[in-house]
Amino acid sequence: MREKNISVDRQKYLRKLKLKRIAIFGTQIGILFAFIIIWELLANLKIIDSFITSQPSRIFNTFINLSSNDLLKHLGVTFYETLVGFVGGTILGLIIAIILWLSNFLSKVFEPFLVVLNSLPKVALGPIIIIWVGSGTTSIIVMALAISLIVTILDILHGFMNTDKEKIKMAKTFNANKFQVLTKVVIPANISTFINSLKINIGLSLVGVISGEFLVSKAGLRLFNCIWRASF
Repeated sequence: MREKNISVDRQKYLRKLKLKRIAIFGTQIGILFAFIIIWELLANLKIIDSFITSQPSRIFNTFINLSSNDLLKHLGVTFYETLVGFVGGTILGLIIAIILWLSNFLSKVFEPFLVVLNSLPKVALGPIIIIWVGSGTTSIIVMALAISLIVTILDILHGFMNTDKEKIKMAKTFNANKFQVLTKVVIPANISTFINSLKINIGLSLVGVISGEFLVSKAGLRLFNCIWRASF
């Protein structure tokens, strides 16, 4: 009887969480549609100048017109470059963060360098990257890595360093070595940190790709700049 009551309570709790997620998603969609509708109405009523802000209907029509001019190809190019930069930055960042956590000496040595590299304007390195790796897709991916990699390392390493010390001590009392502490305690405790890093990394990778495309590419998402301008 008790187990049945617990099961019912559990079902109610899960149902409540599901309804909450649906409500959040529905609200987000509602805000998006409300923003688009208000934007369109304000432009039609001449409350805002559509020459400066454009309007959703004009942007949509321009998008449709440009779809016949290899727009999907350009989107595919940017998607590929962003995906490679995102995956590469995430994997390299995780590996380097693990190495720095395993070696306190290396962590102390490279910490100031990572801080300086993180504050460095990566876009300014564009011409140097082009000279090093040549113009084309490779240089764009390297630009995406340059922007996202350091942030990933710092974010994940910070999470590793702030793992509950008591849990680490408990693992060591059971004769766990450092690798076992990493795989059994540190990494599981930082799943949320890793997910947050992914959320940040995808945006930074896209920024790096677009920055690189404006420097050397003849295809990609920079074409959306043409869509925006053509919609005025």
